[in-house]
Amino acid sequence: MAQHFYECMFLLDSGRYAVNSRAAEDALQEILTRCNAEVVARAPWQDGKLAYQIGNHKKGLHYLIYFKMDSAQVTEFTRLCKLSETVVRHLLISHPEKLFAPMAEALSQHVTGQADTTPMGAQPDKGY
Repeated sequence: MAQHFYECMFLLDSGRYAVNSRAAEDALQEILTRCNAEVVARAPWQDGKLAYQIGNHKKGLHYLIYFKMDSAQVTEFTRLCKLSETVVRHLLISHPEKLFAPMAEALSQHVTGQADTTPMGAQPDKGY
């Protein structure tokens, strides 16, 4: 069992998410549970109009999840995403642990509202 570190951006049916966000998140969790994935961080990302229509979807909600999973489960994960009525599309990316850890941490901080608000490249005020 080779554990790999994954980032997955799901495009969800925004109508289903708006009606019952808990059910939509539970549907994602069910997919991950069936693949024995360990979720590290998750957050809804962006909801809005799509650049082009996908099926009958003109709007969608992007939902970002970082997780650990056995690489042998990728095919099953993809199959379950395609069968889901909530998931419109998904993009799965494998990361090295060195990159995965800070990205998952940044998402966790974003969710809790503790993200660093210092502009990129700017030095924080040290008060002297």
